Amino acid sequence: MPAIDAKPFAFPLDRDAVGLVVIDMQRDFIEPGGFGAALGNDVTRLEAIVPTVASLIAGFRRAGRPVIHTRECHRPDLSDCPPAKRLRGAPSLRIGDPGPMGRILIAGEPGAEIVAACAPAPGETVIDKPGKGAFHATEFGPTLARLGLRQLVFAGVTTEVCVQTTMREANDRGFDCLLATDATESYFPDFKEAAIAMIVAQGAIVGWAAETDAILGALDG
Repeated sequence: MPAIDAKPFAFPLDRDAVGLVVIDMQRDFIEPGGFGAALGNDVTRLEAIVPTVASLIAGFRRAGRPVIHTRECHRPDLSDCPPAKRLRGAPSLRIGDPGPMGRILIAGEPGAEIVAACAPAPGETVIDKPGKGAFHATEFGPTLARLGLRQLVFAGVTTEVCVQTTMREANDRGFDCLLATDATESYFPDFKEAAIAMIVAQGAIVGWAAETDAILGALDG
Protein backbone atom coordinates (compact mmCIF):
# COMPACT_ATOMS: atom_id res chain seq x y z
CA MET A 1 0.00 0.00 0.00
CA PRO A 2 1.58 3.34 -1.04
CA ALA A 3 2.02 6.06 1.58
CA ILE A 4 1.56 9.81 1.18
CA ASP A 5 4.03 12.08 2.95
CA ALA A 6 1.63 13.83 5.31
CA LYS A 7 1.19 15.33 8.75
CA PRO A 8 1.19 14.11 11.46
CA PHE A 9 2.49 10.90 9.84
CA ALA A 10 2.27 9.07 6.51
CA PHE A 11 -1.21 8.51 5.08
CA PRO A 12 -1.70 4.87 3.94
CA LEU A 13 -3.31 5.35 0.54
CA ASP A 14 -5.76 2.74 -0.75
CA ARG A 15 -6.08 3.58 -4.45
CA ASP A 16 -9.16 1.38 -4.80
CA ALA A 17 -11.08 3.13 -2.03
CA VAL A 18 -10.10 6.81 -2.32
CA GLY A 19 -12.08 9.68 -3.78
CA LEU A 20 -11.70 13.44 -4.04
CA VAL A 21 -14.21 15.84 -2.45
CA VAL A 22 -14.03 19.40 -3.78
CA ILE A 23 -15.88 21.75 -1.48
CA ASP A 24 -17.75 24.84 -2.74
CA MET A 25 -15.41 26.16 -5.45
CA GLN A 26 -18.20 28.52 -6.44
CA ARG A 27 -18.19 31.89 -8.14
CA ASP A 28 -20.10 33.45 -5.23
CA PHE A 29 -17.18 32.66 -2.91
CA ILE A 30 -14.23 33.07 -5.25
CA GLU A 31 -14.98 35.84 -7.74
CA PRO A 32 -15.33 39.59 -7.12
CA GLY A 33 -18.93 40.68 -6.59
CA GLY A 34 -20.08 37.45 -4.98
CA PHE A 35 -21.19 36.61 -1.46
CA GLY A 36 -17.62 36.30 -0.17
CA ALA A 37 -16.85 39.84 -1.27
CA ALA A 38 -20.21 41.05 0.10
CA LEU A 39 -19.07 39.87 3.53
CA GLY A 40 -16.07 42.17 3.21
CA ASN A 41 -13.50 39.52 2.31
CA ASP A 42 -10.51 39.62 -0.02
CA VAL A 43 -11.42 36.94 -2.56
CA THR A 44 -8.01 36.96 -4.24
CA ARG A 45 -6.75 34.48 -1.63
CA LEU A 46 -9.35 31.97 -2.80
CA GLU A 47 -8.82 32.75 -6.46
CA ALA A 48 -5.14 31.87 -6.07
CA ILE A 49 -5.79 28.16 -5.34
CA VAL A 50 -7.94 27.53 -8.43
CA PRO A 51 -5.04 26.14 -10.55
CA THR A 52 -3.95 23.79 -7.75
CA VAL A 53 -7.48 22.50 -7.20
CA ALA A 54 -7.81 21.99 -10.96
CA SER A 55 -4.54 20.02 -10.97
CA LEU A 56 -5.77 17.81 -8.13
CA ILE A 57 -9.05 17.16 -9.93
CA ALA A 58 -7.17 16.27 -13.12
CA GLY A 59 -4.97 13.84 -11.20
CA PHE A 60 -7.93 11.96 -9.74
CA ARG A 61 -9.60 11.80 -13.14
CA ARG A 62 -6.37 10.50 -14.66
CA ALA A 63 -6.26 7.79 -12.00
CA GLY A 64 -9.88 6.86 -12.67
CA ARG A 65 -10.96 7.76 -9.14
CA PRO A 66 -14.23 9.51 -8.24
CA VAL A 67 -14.43 13.29 -7.95
CA ILE A 68 -17.35 14.70 -5.96
CA HIS A 69 -18.17 18.40 -6.01
CA THR A 70 -20.28 20.31 -3.50
CA ARG A 71 -22.07 23.63 -3.78
CA GLU A 72 -23.54 25.57 -0.88
CA CYS A 73 -26.79 26.94 -2.22
CA HIS A 74 -30.48 27.23 -1.46
CA ARG A 75 -33.86 26.84 -3.06
CA PRO A 76 -35.24 29.96 -4.77
CA ASP A 77 -37.96 30.28 -2.11
CA LEU A 78 -35.30 30.07 0.66
CA SER A 79 -37.32 27.37 2.42
CA ASP A 80 -34.07 25.54 3.25
CA CYS A 81 -32.25 28.65 4.50
CA PRO A 82 -32.95 29.32 8.19
CA PRO A 83 -33.47 32.97 9.09
CA ALA A 84 -30.63 32.63 11.61
CA LYS A 85 -28.31 32.00 8.67
CA ARG A 86 -29.70 34.53 6.22
CA LEU A 87 -30.10 37.43 8.65
CA ARG A 88 -26.80 37.11 10.52
CA GLY A 89 -24.41 40.07 10.50
CA ALA A 90 -24.61 43.09 8.23
CA PRO A 91 -23.29 42.11 4.77
CA SER A 92 -23.89 44.36 1.77
CA LEU A 93 -25.77 41.46 0.17
CA ARG A 94 -27.64 38.60 1.83
CA ILE A 95 -28.39 35.09 0.62
CA GLY A 96 -31.16 35.39 -1.97
CA ASP A 97 -30.51 39.05 -2.79
CA PRO A 98 -29.85 40.04 -6.43
CA GLY A 99 -26.11 40.33 -7.08
CA PRO A 100 -23.77 40.76 -10.03
CA MET A 101 -24.02 37.01 -10.77
CA GLY A 102 -27.72 36.52 -10.06
CA ARG A 103 -29.34 35.89 -6.70
CA ILE A 104 -26.71 35.16 -4.05
CA LEU A 105 -26.18 31.43 -3.28
CA ILE A 106 -29.37 30.33 -5.01
CA ALA A 107 -29.35 27.03 -6.90
CA GLY A 108 -29.30 27.54 -10.65
CA GLU A 109 -27.99 31.10 -10.49
CA PRO A 110 -24.64 31.88 -12.18
CA GLY A 111 -22.93 32.77 -8.91
CA ALA A 112 -23.75 29.42 -7.34
CA GLU A 113 -21.98 27.57 -10.14
CA ILE A 114 -18.48 26.14 -9.77
CA VAL A 115 -15.68 28.19 -11.36
CA ALA A 116 -14.93 27.10 -14.91
CA ALA A 117 -11.43 25.75 -14.21
CA CYS A 118 -12.82 23.31 -11.61
CA ALA A 119 -16.13 22.54 -13.30
CA PRO A 120 -17.54 19.01 -12.96
CA ALA A 121 -16.98 16.65 -15.85
CA PRO A 122 -19.95 14.77 -17.32
CA GLY A 123 -21.01 12.05 -14.91
CA GLU A 124 -19.30 13.50 -11.84
CA THR A 125 -21.45 13.88 -8.74
CA VAL A 126 -22.48 17.37 -7.63
CA ILE A 127 -23.99 17.72 -4.15
CA ASP A 128 -26.04 20.85 -3.45
CA LYS A 129 -25.99 21.42 0.29
CA PRO A 130 -27.95 23.93 2.37
CA GLY A 131 -25.51 23.81 5.28
CA LYS A 132 -21.80 23.96 5.96
CA GLY A 133 -21.31 20.19 6.12
CA ALA A 134 -21.95 18.04 3.05
CA PHE A 135 -23.83 15.29 4.94
CA HIS A 136 -26.66 17.50 6.23
CA ALA A 137 -29.89 17.21 4.20
CA THR A 138 -28.12 15.73 1.13
CA GLU A 139 -27.35 12.43 -0.61
CA PHE A 140 -23.64 12.74 0.14
CA GLY A 141 -23.51 9.80 2.53
CA PRO A 142 -25.38 7.38 0.25
CA THR A 143 -23.22 8.54 -2.66
CA LEU A 144 -20.01 7.67 -0.81
CA ALA A 145 -21.44 4.25 0.04
CA ARG A 146 -22.49 3.62 -3.56
CA LEU A 147 -18.99 4.49 -4.78
CA GLY A 148 -17.39 2.19 -2.20
CA LEU A 149 -15.20 4.94 -0.77
CA ARG A 150 -13.39 4.63 2.55
CA GLN A 151 -10.78 7.37 2.10
CA LEU A 152 -11.53 10.97 1.19
CA VAL A 153 -9.13 13.66 0.01
CA PHE A 154 -10.51 17.16 0.58
CA ALA A 155 -9.95 20.41 -1.31
CA GLY A 156 -11.89 23.66 -1.62
CA VAL A 157 -13.13 26.53 0.50
CA THR A 158 -13.14 27.66 3.12
CA THR A 159 -10.72 25.60 5.17
CA GLU A 160 -12.13 26.34 8.61
CA VAL A 161 -15.83 26.34 7.70
CA CYS A 162 -17.28 24.01 5.05
CA VAL A 163 -14.11 21.97 4.46
CA GLN A 164 -13.37 21.31 8.11
CA THR A 165 -17.04 20.72 8.95
CA THR A 166 -17.37 18.06 6.26
CA MET A 167 -14.07 16.44 7.27
CA ARG A 168 -15.25 16.18 10.87
CA GLU A 169 -18.57 14.70 9.77
CA ALA A 170 -16.75 12.17 7.58
CA ASN A 171 -14.32 11.28 10.36
CA ASP A 172 -17.23 10.54 12.68
CA ARG A 173 -18.60 8.18 10.03
CA GLY A 174 -15.38 6.18 9.81
CA PHE A 175 -13.67 7.67 6.76
CA ASP A 176 -9.93 8.30 6.57
CA CYS A 177 -9.69 11.99 5.67
CA LEU A 178 -6.78 13.83 4.06
CA LEU A 179 -6.69 17.59 3.47
CA ALA A 180 -4.78 18.93 0.45
CA THR A 181 -3.22 21.93 2.18
CA ASP A 182 -2.34 23.93 -0.94
CA ALA A 183 -5.73 23.19 -2.55
CA THR A 184 -7.76 24.76 0.24
CA GLU A 185 -7.94 28.33 1.47
CA SER A 186 -9.56 30.78 3.85
CA TYR A 187 -10.20 34.49 3.70
CA PHE A 188 -8.20 34.58 6.95
CA PRO A 189 -4.68 33.07 6.87
CA ASP A 190 -4.64 32.48 10.62
CA PHE A 191 -7.91 30.55 10.43
CA LYS A 192 -6.51 28.21 7.78
CA GLU A 193 -3.40 27.52 9.87
CA ALA A 194 -5.47 26.93 12.98
CA ALA A 195 -7.88 24.59 11.18
CA ILE A 196 -5.04 22.46 9.82
CA ALA A 197 -3.43 22.32 13.27
CA MET A 198 -6.71 21.13 14.79
CA ILE A 199 -7.24 18.51 12.09
CA VAL A 200 -3.82 16.83 12.50
CA ALA A 201 -3.49 17.25 16.27
CA GLN A 202 -3.46 14.31 18.69
CA GLY A 203 -2.43 11.74 16.10
CA ALA A 204 -4.69 12.90 13.24
CA ILE A 205 -7.76 13.26 15.44
CA VAL A 206 -9.76 14.53 12.46
CA GLY A 207 -7.44 13.58 9.61
CA TRP A 208 -4.17 14.05 7.78
CA ALA A 209 -2.76 16.96 5.77
CA ALA A 210 -0.46 16.88 2.74
CA GLU A 211 0.43 18.94 -0.32
CA THR A 212 -1.06 18.23 -3.72
CA ASP A 213 2.22 17.04 -5.28
CA ALA A 214 2.62 14.41 -2.57
CA ILE A 215 -0.95 13.20 -3.04
CA LEU A 216 -0.70 12.97 -6.81
CA GLY A 217 2.73 11.37 -6.65
CA ALA A 218 1.36 8.50 -4.58
CA LEU A 219 -1.83 8.26 -6.63
CA ASP A 220 0.12 8.08 -9.91
CA GLY A 221 2.85 5.83 -8.55
